[in-house]
Amino acid sequence: MRKVISDLLNKHPRIHVIATARNGEDALTKRKLNSPDVITLDVEMPIMDGLETLKILMKENPIPVVMVSSTTKEGARNTLFAMEFGAIDFVAKPSGAISLDIEKIEQQIIDKVIQAAKAKLVRSEHEATYVVQSKKDNRIKKVRAKKIVAIGTSTGGPRALKDVIPKIPSSIKAPILIVQHMPPGFTLSLAERLNSLSEVIVKEANHGEVLQNGTAYIAPGGYHLSVQQKGNAFLANVDKQEPRRGHRPSVDILFESIATLKDVESIAVIMTGMGADGTEGLIKLKESGSCYAIAESEESCVVFGMPKAALRTKLVDEMVHIQQISERIMNHF
Repeated sequence: MRKVISDLLNKHPRIHVIATARNGEDALTKRKLNSPDVITLDVEMPIMDGLETLKILMKENPIPVVMVSSTTKEGARNTLFAMEFGAIDFVAKPSGAISLDIEKIEQQIIDKVIQAAKAKLVRSEHEATYVVQSKKDNRIKKVRAKKIVAIGTSTGGPRALKDVIPKIPSSIKAPILIVQHMPPGFTLSLAERLNSLSEVIVKEANHGEVLQNGTAYIAPGGYHLSVQQKGNAFLANVDKQEPRRGHRPSVDILFESIATLKDVESIAVIMTGMGADGTEGLIKLKESGSCYAIAESEESCVVFGMPKAALRTKLVDEMVHIQQISERIMNHF
């Protein structure tokens, strides 16, 4: 695996592999000797595993790390812990621990290593709230208007969601729908992890289920999540339509579906992530006249791509630090 990954990275003109390590102890030694910009790290290693190595790396002298992860249940759970410990992102091995066919995801690894070199490592927990522009309150005034929270995120998202979802009380009078860019096999572990930390129920969305207040629904990896209206009820729609802008699940598709609902007051939240997913959907939501938009501030984003693209539309109502997003959601509702 070390040989195969090194070869595919070295083929790219912007990347030079300066060392490989047999295990975590070896990695810590070689990191000090070679001063790399990025480390790729497997969880499954002898002597010192990837999680223990990551903890030490982040404690001693933080460095961008991209995890190379197995899609087994244990591998997915460990990947989520790695995101919490400070890893920037991960790639899923295509065929188990020894994936000699890893060239199938060659472009993913290259893109994520390059992005990791530019990503932010440290978050301050004491940043101000920024009001992007002053607007009149355009929320639906009907007392019976139902409420929905929709959150979109990508790179850095698992850690960001951990800063938001556990702070939302179970009494919230709205369902929460979440699109986190992740491959199949990882979103269930993300849901289970967040559920163990939160007052609200957190689960993977099932096709056709009725959306309940006080519950957060995560789009399953590899599937789009949207909302359909049936009478007074809202149903989760989970499908495998074509990816949008290379993403499935897609934030745009979730937001656009909410824009079609009647008598709904929505909050759209766009958090850390590469690219511009969510921007087209945000425009549709704003055209519906019942959406309040929040973007995560650059100060707390691992990657400021998605919030920055949303801000360019001039339709974002507030840009706030990750630590304040749950408070702003609750205050607005």
